[in-house]
Amino acid sequence: MPETVPSGQAAAMMMVVRVEAGETVVVCRGRLAAGATERFRRDMKAHAASAKRLVLDLGEVTFMDSSGLGAVVAVYVSARTSGCELRVVNLTKQVRELFRMTRVLSLFEPAGTHLMKLP
Repeated sequence: MPETVPSGQAAAMMMVVRVEAGETVVVCRGRLAAGATERFRRDMKAHAASAKRLVLDLGEVTFMDSSGLGAVVAVYVSARTSGCELRVVNLTKQVRELFRMTRVLSLFEPAGTHLMKLP
């Protein structure tokens, strides 16, 4: 059963976590911005430590700032350190543009139509 977890003091972002077919899927909803990133990093690091594959679905992220971007990069580092495969799916236009402008998008490799995989 999916678990809904508010992230940050003002619950600017929600995360729905489910385990299916051997992977942990985290669907992020709302704003991934300053004030919501500390818990996001902590929770995602815990998921990366216990999963073989972690799928981060950003399709419902309405806004991401530099703090959110830094948090996603921190998740990437945690996943690699833990030996966890990290996939990022469903990037919104705004998030994709932020990743492109900061060259974070270049870390990704295509893994399907809406799926991006961190090497």
